[in-house]
Amino acid sequence: MRIRILTLFPALMEHYFLEGIPRRAVEEGHLEIVVENIRDYSTNKHRKADDYPYAEGAGMVLLAQPLFDALRHDSGHVIHLSPRGHLLTQKKVQELAEHEEITLICSHYEGLDQRVIDKWVDEEISIGDYVLSGGELAALVLIDALMRCLPGVIAEESLEEESHVAGLLEYHHYTRPEEFEGMKVPEILLSGHHQHIRDYRLEEQVRLTLQRRPDMIAKGLQEGVYPEKVIKLIRKLSKEDIS
Repeated sequence: MRIRILTLFPALMEHYFLEGIPRRAVEEGHLEIVVENIRDYSTNKHRKADDYPYAEGAGMVLLAQPLFDALRHDSGHVIHLSPRGHLLTQKKVQELAEHEEITLICSHYEGLDQRVIDKWVDEEISIGDYVLSGGELAALVLIDALMRCLPGVIAEESLEEESHVAGLLEYHHYTRPEEFEGMKVPEILLSGHHQHIRDYRLEEQVRLTLQRRPDMIAKGLQEGVYPEKVIKLIRKLSKEDIS
């Protein structure tokens, strides 16, 4: 996948891909990242990229001209990171992962000239119901989520058990030692009985999701994403005191 990032702060974005999984994804060729400074497309001698909005309103707005020129020959799926966009979900991430090329616009201040959105943007995406100083952090959240869906970046069995992938939150994890400051690892995880462990973890997933994200359960039931085994657990645990 090729991801092009249009930003006023290219160094902020480039540093993210120097460590860990992002670095490996790039080095192994699963992900190509192209970071470009919006100011480089400005025809203004001072590389101006913003101006005051028409009519009343505080703050600055990114100019249409630099972004129009940056996008004229773009062949990717163009996304503007914006708090007024559609909320990012794992389902949306998986849909976007089907694209070979994606372009992300990281706006600042009061956003960007609406004519850029009308002409070039395929969709606006929000990572949550809050406001950030700019779109860079939101873009990195989206890229990280997309990266994990690319074949070869993360082991497939790990992806299958992650939160939100199957409409459930992930189960608890433990590591050595077996007892730490009086707190013990659940005995079933030490039993070596793989089927019992899988059953235990699935029940934990359903229990945690009912406790913390009942909206996910309701949505999963409505959309018919759960197998019968999960539905039976939902019914069973819903009758219990899971608080």
